Amino acid sequence: MYPNPGRHLKEARHLCGMSRTVIFATTLIVVNATAQPTVNGPMAGPPDLMEITIWMQCHSGCGAEVTYWPVNDAKNAVTTAQQRSSADRGHALEFRLGPLLPGTEYRYTVSVDGAKVPLPDTLGFTTQALWKHRTDPPPFSLALGSCTYVNEPAYDRPGRSYGGGYGIFDAIADKGPDLMLWLGDNVYLREPDWGSWSGFLYRYTHTRSTPELQHLLRSTSHAAIWDDHDFGPNDGDGSFVGAKLAREAFDLFWPNPTNGVPGVEGNTSMFSYYDVDLFLLDGRTFRVPGDMKTSEPAMLGKAQLDWLIRALKYSDASFKLVAVGSQVLNPAAVFENMSTMPKERDELLRRIEEEGIKGVVFLTGDRHFTELSTLKLKDGRTLYDLTTSPLTSGPYAPKETNALRVEGTVVDQRNFSTLEFSGTKGARTMRIRVFDGTGTQLWERSIAQE
Repeated sequence: MYPNPGRHLKEARHLCGMSRTVIFATTLIVVNATAQPTVNGPMAGPPDLMEITIWMQCHSGCGAEVTYWPVNDAKNAVTTAQQRSSADRGHALEFRLGPLLPGTEYRYTVSVDGAKVPLPDTLGFTTQALWKHRTDPPPFSLALGSCTYVNEPAYDRPGRSYGGGYGIFDAIADKGPDLMLWLGDNVYLREPDWGSWSGFLYRYTHTRSTPELQHLLRSTSHAAIWDDHDFGPNDGDGSFVGAKLAREAFDLFWPNPTNGVPGVEGNTSMFSYYDVDLFLLDGRTFRVPGDMKTSEPAMLGKAQLDWLIRALKYSDASFKLVAVGSQVLNPAAVFENMSTMPKERDELLRRIEEEGIKGVVFLTGDRHFTELSTLKLKDGRTLYDLTTSPLTSGPYAPKETNALRVEGTVVDQRNFSTLEFSGTKGARTMRIRVFDGTGTQLWERSIAQE
């Protein structure tokens, strides 16, 4: 979805005559004119028990390294080998730290060209503890959001500015989540962007350079899925010729643990965080639009759907969080909801039911409003679909009737959600809380483990 955003300024006519290379080189200077650090981020990926990935982006060519240590053992600090950034990778770098100690709090610093980068945030992470067969899983929380639009008048559509409310990033950080999950449309590619590698680097860099975003990037771990505006054109599908470039750019700017799963040539991934499994689906590479007459509409494709069912069946997680850009449960066949692909949706829900899979919660974005949907299966199990949108894009109210909507859960303003997991093994609870852009709670619901 892409309503009419943007505001045209006189500067646009000057920029139109500049090459994308020149613009890319100058953007970091312009965007970060008020920022002292020489890097975007750094940002940690999801921690495992013995390893974590740290992402950062230099503003120009650099040699960078990371020094890390257990919080109570600074004398045993370890410094990574220096990495040199390159323009053809947007000066983005990833450092894999390990082996680490499970269940241990770490601090780290980053150095650029031999000098420690002064940052306003204390950098740190905590590895997952070795809890299975030993203790109850610990309490933890995730933050969720989708649809991040950062205005750039030279390339925005004419009219009213579409993005705003960037203070929401600090509001998320203030909640202290253990992990932030970005549910797609994490950047908004514009027409000049999706036709070239330079364009992808430019747009990702512009968004990642947002000053208001830096504290959130540094304060917690991050994982992401993509949707159409990270992938290419509005409502993009599997016919998009730039899909390979899109995947490479996504992988370059997000420290997901993996990119791709067995037998699925797409942007699919999965990882575990204590007793919760997160399935990160690709809703674009295999998409066949719902209005096709000579092809069967699909969002996931056969290979990805088969993998998902097998992975869900294998999982022993208390909750199985399935993240994908478009709504799954909403039965209204509008926009890009999975209900516009009825055969694939029916197969997905049928197989979840027949396999007896418990604890499935779909996490979706895209719609520019938030709502919770539930579907009761014949044997009493319940499926959930929490849609959380938007973060900084323009909000809208739903026009369709969603027969599965939980009353009182629609939010038609900029917002984010958190999921808080607590309780003993086998009796866990997931508490959903939704907040406005200032961090004020709008509603909450609790779901018990099945």
